[in-house]
Amino acid sequence: MPLLFFFFFFFVTPTLSLNQEGLLLLEAKNQLLPSSSSSLADWNPRDPTPCNWTCVTCNPNTSHVISLSLSSLSLSGPIPSSLCRLPSLSTLYLDDNFLISPLPSTLSLCTSLTHLNLSGNLFTGPIPSFLSSLPSLLHLDLSFNNFSASIPPSFSLFPNLRSLNLVENLLNGTIPSFLTNLTTLTFLHLSYNPFLPAPLPSEFGNMTNLQDLSLSGCNLLGPIPASLGKLSNLRNLELTYNSLQGAIPESLISGLTSIVFLELYENSLSGSLPRGAVWNNLTHLEGFDASGNDLTGTIPSELTRLKKLGSLNLFNNNLEGSLPESIVEAESLYELKLFNNSLNGSLPSQLGSNSPLQTLDLSYNNFSGEIPAGLCRRGAMQEIMLIYNSFSGRIPESLGDCRSLMRVRIRNNNISGTVPDAMWGLPHLFLLELDDNSLTGSISTSISGASNMSSLSLSFNMFSGSVPQEIGNLDNLVQFVASHNRLSGRIPTSVVKLSQLGKLVISDNELSGEIPLGISALEKLNDLDLSNNKLDGNIPSELGTLPVLNYLDLSGNLFSGRIPIELQNLNLNLLNLSNNQLSGEIPKEFDNENYKKSFLGNPGLCSSSSVSGLCQNLGEKKKNKIKYDWVFRFIFVLAGIVFVVGVTWFWFKFRSIKKIKKKVMPNMLKWRSFHKLGFSEYEVVKLLSEDNVIGSGASGKVYKVVLSNEYAYTLRVNEKSDIYSFGVVILELVSGRAPLDPAYGDKDLVKWVSSTLEQSGEDQVIDPTMDVKYKGEIIKVLNIGLLCTNPLPINRPSMRKVVTMLHEISAIPRTTSGKLSPYYQEEASDNENHHGNTV
Repeated sequence: MPLLFFFFFFFVTPTLSLNQEGLLLLEAKNQLLPSSSSSLADWNPRDPTPCNWTCVTCNPNTSHVISLSLSSLSLSGPIPSSLCRLPSLSTLYLDDNFLISPLPSTLSLCTSLTHLNLSGNLFTGPIPSFLSSLPSLLHLDLSFNNFSASIPPSFSLFPNLRSLNLVENLLNGTIPSFLTNLTTLTFLHLSYNPFLPAPLPSEFGNMTNLQDLSLSGCNLLGPIPASLGKLSNLRNLELTYNSLQGAIPESLISGLTSIVFLELYENSLSGSLPRGAVWNNLTHLEGFDASGNDLTGTIPSELTRLKKLGSLNLFNNNLEGSLPESIVEAESLYELKLFNNSLNGSLPSQLGSNSPLQTLDLSYNNFSGEIPAGLCRRGAMQEIMLIYNSFSGRIPESLGDCRSLMRVRIRNNNISGTVPDAMWGLPHLFLLELDDNSLTGSISTSISGASNMSSLSLSFNMFSGSVPQEIGNLDNLVQFVASHNRLSGRIPTSVVKLSQLGKLVISDNELSGEIPLGISALEKLNDLDLSNNKLDGNIPSELGTLPVLNYLDLSGNLFSGRIPIELQNLNLNLLNLSNNQLSGEIPKEFDNENYKKSFLGNPGLCSSSSVSGLCQNLGEKKKNKIKYDWVFRFIFVLAGIVFVVGVTWFWFKFRSIKKIKKKVMPNMLKWRSFHKLGFSEYEVVKLLSEDNVIGSGASGKVYKVVLSNEYAYTLRVNEKSDIYSFGVVILELVSGRAPLDPAYGDKDLVKWVSSTLEQSGEDQVIDPTMDVKYKGEIIKVLNIGLLCTNPLPINRPSMRKVVTMLHEISAIPRTTSGKLSPYYQEEASDNENHHGNTV
């Protein structure tokens, strides 16, 4: 028995073989992870050293732990003090976890640390000043935490620090000039902290070793310091989302000889872009973004001819003049966004021929002339946005071979001719918007190849011929809008296969025949507008089974027969069946004032309530008028007699009641009701006791009183009231405010947001705790909330449209500049109403 005990003890106490550093790591693991966690499962106490463990690196000569990388392991709690008892530890990565404050002062004992990354955790409070006492520290990353207060003055004492990242914290105070004492720094990121508004210290121009400087969203004011032009080693400069003013200094452009990305967007910069030879030194420049400012003047030709220039964003300014011909020399250009300016003239004919152009957005300018034929010559073009210009001529045939195309928006121009046949069937094209041009020809049968097509918008052109049956092959089609054309023939029966279709608008054409059978299969159809065609037959009763149909316009056709009673099942915001050949009685649900104009121009329709003014025929109305004229006169005289008698009786009765009230109820509340009441004030008053108090407010106490009776009363709730409520929720989320607040005065949240936007801009509406890095997306969500709370219900979007817009905001990948075109989510014919007019 003793021998067995010795054998067991000798072989089952393996921790005696693990060295001291391994034991320290196991101690740290037990503090950071629950015992049930499978992370770091190979940290085996039976091993002699931890050198083969996951996330651990040892010196091959000494077997001492030199690196510990515990990123993204869901660690929680404070940092274990045992880690700094590893004498050779030089690299400690604890980023992307759930670690909390405080940082242990024992971190100052990690004297061998060169790399410390604590980003993406839950640290709060001031940044510990003792960090600067780490003598060997080269790289410090505290980004994406909740550190607050000012940057510690001791940070000016780091002897060898090369990179400092404090992005996305809650640091306040001003950006300290003492950071310029860190002459060894090559990387400094302070972006997206709520610093106090102040100019950028000019001393930053003395940090001549800097290669990467990011100060976006730091509340910077005043001009860009010209001294920054001395940073000849700088490769990346980000000063975006600030309030910088004045002109861009020429010395900044001429001095940044190593610059690769220069980002100045979303400020208040003004004046002209620097011109001339100052751009010649920027031979490494790949991206220049000065969008969202107040820049004027023309685009410098010296900028657009830079060989390595890949991305040029100057949208949302006040630039004028033409696009320089030298742009064709930018052989690396892949992104050109100049929308929302006052640019004019023709585009260089070779634009895109010499560069891998992917995105071209020149919308909302005054460009004219033809669309360059070589835009997709390098086979990389994905997005062409030219809306609201004066382009003319034909769509280049070469775009029909551009199989990389995903989005084409050329609406509101003067384009003529036919659409290249192959362009209809491009496999990756999901948005084709050609509205408001002078295009002719037919919709090609090759459209069957456009398997990714989601939105097809062709309104206000001169397209003719029939809608091809092949359109039924577009499984992803969400909206088809082709109003105000010359389309003829029948609606293709294949349209009922479009299971994703939400909007079908082909009004103001020359379509004939009946609505296809099986239309009830379009369960996502929200908007159906077939008005002003030559359609005939009966209105299908199966329309009444479409679960989300909100807009139904069949006016101006030749439909006959009765109105299907199944339409009463729909939750409609608009119903228009006017100017057809319908007959019979109007269904009871629609026989009211709300639908008064929905049935005009149907001589055979009759209203049982006469609210709509419809009847069998005009002759019968005249006959009835003569027949009952004397009855009305008699009733009028009788009513007059009753009125006089009643007033006299009321006067005497009123005097007697008034005397009774003075004696019995001297403090009786005054009542005024606009509805028929089934109770009296006496019944209410006697229940206003302290036992029934359920709350109190600024106006007094609140009592619970149980009474004997297109008493309560209800209003019909439709989708638009739900949309409004959803919009209020969006505004609550974006503003961080309650729907009702005394601070609004006599306004509610919706009115407060609208008035504040108009008077002070979106910065005074958006919740200041929100991440300004996503300001563009936040503003888009804010605009959706405003759309949902439009005072006119008919102008509010459908919930399906809201979901689509929100989905696009979250799903669309960011561009190189980190921003989206504000027209990216704009859907075709968003501004088109149901009568075919644009606003």
